[in-house]
Amino acid sequence: MQIETPPSEKPYDKAEGERRGLVIVNTGDGKGKSTAAFGLALRAHGRGKAVKIYQFMKVPTARFGEHRMFEQIGIPIEGLGDGFSWKSQDLERSAQLARDGWEKARATILAGDHFLVVLDEITYPLIYGWLPLDGVLQTLRERPSHVHVCLTGRRCPPEIIELADTVTEMTKIKHAFNAGIPAQRGIED
Repeated sequence: MQIETPPSEKPYDKAEGERRGLVIVNTGDGKGKSTAAFGLALRAHGRGKAVKIYQFMKVPTARFGEHRMFEQIGIPIEGLGDGFSWKSQDLERSAQLARDGWEKARATILAGDHFLVVLDEITYPLIYGWLPLDGVLQTLRERPSHVHVCLTGRRCPPEIIELADTVTEMTKIKHAFNAGIPAQRGIED
């Protein structure tokens, strides 16, 4: 490790632009995409802002740690799917759930009642061809100017990355799962 001298001057100038809703993307093969989106949701909720979270791959009855906590503090979170594709008994049903879920999410975004709408794991139904990319892009472009939208998932389509204001790529350096350690309650769920 190399020791650095702390900066003595601000390393950036104050932004002069207009405040507006942002499109934020958390993508990549590393851990933390959803976790970062949930952190944004907590931050916005802590400021008294309306937040809605849609999870495209989770079942409506999911009770992971985030569901339990968001329920306690009053952030609505809704599972729209039937689990990951390798668990599905009927992929056409999975696709229809994604399309139905997108219509809910789209209506929420366009209504403008929420400061932040999280579209967790939306990249999967997009890259599987279950959702039309053009419709998602159109909604992101036409959303009310004050609405922030955070999209998560691996392999985000380049068209969404191009449209987004902020894109973070989580890069896996190493992961416990690759060393044979199973997912753990409170870390992965």
